[in-house]
Amino acid sequence: MKFSTGVLVKTAMLIALGIALPLTLHGVPSGGRIFLPMHLPVLLAGVFVGPLSGLVAGAITPLLSSLLTGMPPMVPPIAIQMSVELALFGVISGLMYRVYKQHILLSIAVTLLGGRLAFSLITLALFPLFGLNPVPLSIVFGASLLMALPGLLLQLILIPAAVVLAPKLRK
Repeated sequence: MKFSTGVLVKTAMLIALGIALPLTLHGVPSGGRIFLPMHLPVLLAGVFVGPLSGLVAGAITPLLSSLLTGMPPMVPPIAIQMSVELALFGVISGLMYRVYKQHILLSIAVTLLGGRLAFSLITLALFPLFGLNPVPLSIVFGASLLMALPGLLLQLILIPAAVVLAPKLRK
């Protein structure tokens, strides 16, 4: 896939949405960690534009958002954790749906599990840097799923809905 002007514009728009959407939850305690608003545009980039767009949107959005809004924070390195997680979200969703032509629900479910697993592994890798004792992966992974359950459910509903509605909106 080439990075044409159209792909660049769509990717840039989804990155901007990924920065703007979390701002709507500033008043909700832990709103970002619970509802995962930054994840939605990255998933859309992978599904609608492709895995390369998803990779770029996922890698750039948390870092750019951190620089522009202070969220997610660089210290502790949540922005870096999210950057890796979301880059994988973008790539996996794009590969599953656009390249391997899997059903959108399966594509999103595999993406969410893969991304959350990556987030958990990065979290564990960072524990020693903060003087924390190692914790079993199952506990970190389970906690990351539990905390984000509302956001994960939203993604399982909204992304397939967008796929179904997109052709109808073009008419």
